[in-house]
Amino acid sequence: MSVASTEGETLALAFDDNRLASELFGQFDQHLAILESKLDIEATARGNEVTIRGTEEGCAQARLALQHLYARLKKGHRIERADVDGAIRMARAKDRQLSLPTIERPQSVAQIATRKRSVEARSPTQNTYIRALEANEMVFGVGPAGTGKTFLAVAFAAQCLERGLVDRIILSRPAVEAGERLGFLPGDMKEKVDPYLRPLYDALYEMMPADKVDRGLQTGVIEVAPLAFMRGRTLSNAVAILDEAQNTTAMQMKMFLTRLGENARMVVTGDPSQIDLPNGVPSGLKEALRILKGVDGIAQVHFRGEDVVRHELVARIVAAYDSDTKKQEDGE
Repeated sequence: MSVASTEGETLALAFDDNRLASELFGQFDQHLAILESKLDIEATARGNEVTIRGTEEGCAQARLALQHLYARLKKGHRIERADVDGAIRMARAKDRQLSLPTIERPQSVAQIATRKRSVEARSPTQNTYIRALEANEMVFGVGPAGTGKTFLAVAFAAQCLERGLVDRIILSRPAVEAGERLGFLPGDMKEKVDPYLRPLYDALYEMMPADKVDRGLQTGVIEVAPLAFMRGRTLSNAVAILDEAQNTTAMQMKMFLTRLGENARMVVTGDPSQIDLPNGVPSGLKEALRILKGVDGIAQVHFRGEDVVRHELVARIVAAYDSDTKKQEDGE
């Protein structure tokens, strides 16, 4: 890829592979259209070249995003709308210490890879989160829905299992709607808690072949462990994930965290703004974040509304709710 620019607000990029350049620009240049709408630039493609016009900042961000996406294509990955959105989000990040990958620097953004697929960080906070998962035995991923905190936790667990770093994956989630008393529901234990663990299963099936997931569930390599039934256990050689942790009581949270055994990792995810506990019952997640802040070996990663990687409308919904909550707290 070659780069040539004139002074001011025009930037020309040329990519060395015509086929990949076509994929980069998208069908009917739809990927360039996304760049135009989000970065307030104009992008015109001819063959394997694209000319970008706009502010100096917008042109620079578009260049970073396109170089990042082209580097993905060169590694054999496909590009989807979410990848373009993620590249733009990373390029617009204020923290310039995080550099997007280019052809010359192909591995600057954190990623999780299994045999089935690989995922890269799509926001600076996701990048921090993945690095924290790699470096710490216990990680809290906290923030609004749609930021990828649960999906990345499960992806990390699948990666550890495939690489032989652990022997099993343990999935847990408080079943608040049933008051943790699941006995009246039909079926065996797995069938009782399946409705509450569906998002974790979905992530597993995205990262691992379906037959391996099914076999793992049958053999116990992948275990469904309702929070209420974890007391007295020691979780060793495993990645244990506690999802929707904002709905744990203080006692339940302490019980879960103290299950950590040898060669084990724990990931706790939740959204403190969506607590479903009865009125007056404090959230174990909030308490744990306060008590464990600064403890060696424990990382806390806080996602915000701008880290939402679902539909962009979700990010606006989260921002609106956050704004309303702040107004109420300020007494307006």
